Amino acid sequence: MSRLVCVSNRISLPRKSAAPGGLAVGVLSALKRTGGLWFGWGGDTIGHEPGDPDQLIRDGVTYATIDLRTRDFELYYNGYSNQMLWPLFHYFLRGMRYSVEERDAYESVNRLFAQKLLPLLQERDLIWVHDYHLIPLGRQLREAGVRRPLGFFLHIPFPNIEMLRVLPTYAELLRDLTHYDVVGFQTQNDLKAFYSGIEHLFGAEAIRSDGRIRVGDRVLRADVFPIGVDVASVQNEAVEAMSSDVVRRMYDSLMGRHLMVGVDRLDYSKGLPERFSAYQHFLETYPENSGRITYLQIAPLSRSDVKAYVEIRQALEQAAGRTNGRFADTDWTPIRYLNRNFPHSTLMGLLRSAHVGIVTPLRDGMNLVAKEFVAAQNADDPGVLVLSTLAGAARELNSALLVNPYDSRAVGHAIQAALSMPLPERRERHAAMLQTLKRNDIASWSRRFVEALEKADGTDTRVRAIGNGS
Repeated sequence: MSRLVCVSNRISLPRKSAAPGGLAVGVLSALKRTGGLWFGWGGDTIGHEPGDPDQLIRDGVTYATIDLRTRDFELYYNGYSNQMLWPLFHYFLRGMRYSVEERDAYESVNRLFAQKLLPLLQERDLIWVHDYHLIPLGRQLREAGVRRPLGFFLHIPFPNIEMLRVLPTYAELLRDLTHYDVVGFQTQNDLKAFYSGIEHLFGAEAIRSDGRIRVGDRVLRADVFPIGVDVASVQNEAVEAMSSDVVRRMYDSLMGRHLMVGVDRLDYSKGLPERFSAYQHFLETYPENSGRITYLQIAPLSRSDVKAYVEIRQALEQAAGRTNGRFADTDWTPIRYLNRNFPHSTLMGLLRSAHVGIVTPLRDGMNLVAKEFVAAQNADDPGVLVLSTLAGAARELNSALLVNPYDSRAVGHAIQAALSMPLPERRERHAAMLQTLKRNDIASWSRRFVEALEKADGTDTRVRAIGNGS
């Protein structure tokens, strides 16, 4: 029986209490069902060469973590990954910066991952690499002699070739992806964008009629695997959290007011300045809501060493201050803006308490908060989701109130529509979205991807083994 090996930039160790991100939730869902190995950086930086991985076993999952040299981490993570690839893949050219030194560090850290992972691999392993930090890892493992099935899943958007070509090394990036047997994306648009790059670099004939991609003597499968949530777990957490101290205090403090909740990592792609502006427009346009609604925005700090993230934090603090200064009363604060994290269960309780869930990123691969909001709701009296059309989740949750996050007037109107929506319509919209979530849950996501990897048995990816049809 094959063992699943998941590789990601950062590992969420079981002893950590912070709320796990979408990647961590997905990886753990896959590994806890089958057992296996999760390999990646443990969060510590050092001043010398990293040693062998530390290993921790919990619930049948082996967590293998390595350290990174401080300078390598700065160049690879804060530099190339998050000041080049992240803004490029999210279509934010303004935030992009290319550096040869940072690109070299990106390659070097991927090589280190390959070197430290190799001794841990077993003969029948299936290897699943996650996200943009580790795109070259497949090639590095192939060059080291690994012939086991390799899969790659991109959790963020993939840019069209006309955007991707801004990257000086875009051709190398595309070639690196062709060393995997399975390459997965969140949405059909991301897959089409990948095809546009393959066609540009290798010609239209590289894309076969069945959607597979042929490059040289290799054939790889590229497909859509939209990540989901554990619906039952979210529902249970949300119900239990309603009696927790944090949620009860928040609920009591509302004093009967409506609650709108946003939960986003502090990042310019999440559209928080635009959202704050839309909320102010809502208060201006619908003054009858003054004193009747509280907007709770939870935005844990992210990549605090990157200049763009420092700037957005300052901008949001100023925007919240302006709105509160203009509209607040002695017993009412329009925006509660928190730069801190909460346990996942607490967040689910806060989402369940909300009359409106607001998820308006400027671009997002999927956005699991949108799905968690729907799953956390009381089906008898559900809240309403206001969702950006530029989030991957909008492809599935089309019964939400869909908005363009750049249009503050439209977002403001959607908030008003959510607050005034009749109960029968709220129930109908919620039921449709919940059905979709149950059909495309986290278990379905990981199962589909692993099944695709299992079909790539090492010979399936060779043209001579599967035929030359295109």
